[in-house]
Amino acid sequence: MRAFSNAAAGDGLRTVLRPVRAGNGFEEALEQILQVLRLGLVPPGERLPAERKLAERLRISRVTLRDVLKVLADEGLVESRRGRYGGTFVRERTPARRDAQEELRRRTERTDLEDVLRFREVLETGAAELCAGTEMTTGQRARLRAALEATQDAPLGDYRRLDTLLHLTLAELAGSPRLAAQYAAVRATVNDLLDCIPLLVRNLEHSQAQHAALVGAVLDGDPDAAREMMREHCAGTAALLRGFLG
Repeated sequence: MRAFSNAAAGDGLRTVLRPVRAGNGFEEALEQILQVLRLGLVPPGERLPAERKLAERLRISRVTLRDVLKVLADEGLVESRRGRYGGTFVRERTPARRDAQEELRRRTERTDLEDVLRFREVLETGAAELCAGTEMTTGQRARLRAALEATQDAPLGDYRRLDTLLHLTLAELAGSPRLAAQYAAVRATVNDLLDCIPLLVRNLEHSQAQHAALVGAVLDGDPDAAREMMREHCAGTAALLRGFLG
């Protein structure tokens, strides 16, 4: 099977595939390759660019790229073939997958994804900054640490609930009941969207590292660092949602 080399599609690939930012390399690379597949820039049965070229284009390691390709394979979007003419090939959409995509479209079509993601970022970054600038009591600091620790090594089935509780704790400790209420509402919408995409271990591990850095910045009383870490954390989630649902 030959590699896909249509000139127009090649131009499209160069437009869509761009260097990712360092903070969320896995999530942003996944977002971009999912966009390539959704746009049909590489049609079913054809081969994605070679791993080396993809990694260079995205400026990520081959290890990170292989994690991305594994997710796509697990989702039934691509398959790996060995041999002289091997590589990563786009799979045909099966009737079952088309039905699943149609159901996904119905579940998300009434949600303005970009509006939700922007509003969430404003609330989350503001809450993180406020928390870090607040003189918390010993009990409040212990509560925040406990919320973080609860997410460590949590079973996959419990992770999203415990992740939500950590973020809600940050919003509540910001000291504004109205902010906390607004965040609870937008987080419920975000969770509905997250329920439409797979739970990815690589992303969870990355999120945990970001959670630890975020809580550390809050407890150290560093509003700027807390705000920027939360912004980076929100960007990672946004990349996944745009990749699967955008």
